[in-house]
Amino acid sequence: FLCRVEVQRAIPILAKAYGDSMHKILHVGPDTCSVVSKLLKEKETEASGVEPYDIEDADRNCKALVKKGIVPVADIKFPLPYRPKSFSLVIVSDALEYLSPRYLNKTLPDLARVSIDGLVIFTGSPGHRKAKVSESKYGRVAKMRSSSWWVKYFVQTSLEENEVTIKKFEHAATKMSYVSKCQIFYLMPFH
Repeated sequence: FLCRVEVQRAIPILAKAYGDSMHKILHVGPDTCSVVSKLLKEKETEASGVEPYDIEDADRNCKALVKKGIVPVADIKFPLPYRPKSFSLVIVSDALEYLSPRYLNKTLPDLARVSIDGLVIFTGSPGHRKAKVSESKYGRVAKMRSSSWWVKYFVQTSLEENEVTIKKFEHAATKMSYVSKCQIFYLMPFH
């Protein structure tokens, strides 16, 4: 199951949970062009993205976003080309599952570094079927990590979950009858 679909479904709920923090957003993950295109349709929202994989098969709209520099193609195992606190909110989907702990230890803090108000991570859950290498366009199998694994990892890397945002998101999700098929984590930015 791909969480980027969940990101698009969750945008109105994220807007309720984050309010003013939804004005300058960075999305990181495959098919980021479609997420950025949807975010750009939101009122008073500026959006950028990082596509971590080749866009050879991408549509014309995506190639135009890449050409304009709105969605650069970059390997997220290396530092992002942004200054600290460049974005109010960073949303990541379907990208961290493919990183080994060695690269995750570099990438996740870098994502938090470029955020002012926090980081939202959409990740597959262990209950969903794992993609086989032949099914994955990225050539590797995703590591479906449990919620407890992620929470332990956040503690070890000094990333704190944002309890206030969790409650706001859950409240808005209940009102809008939204149930995610992915695990969602709301992290505080580094201070």
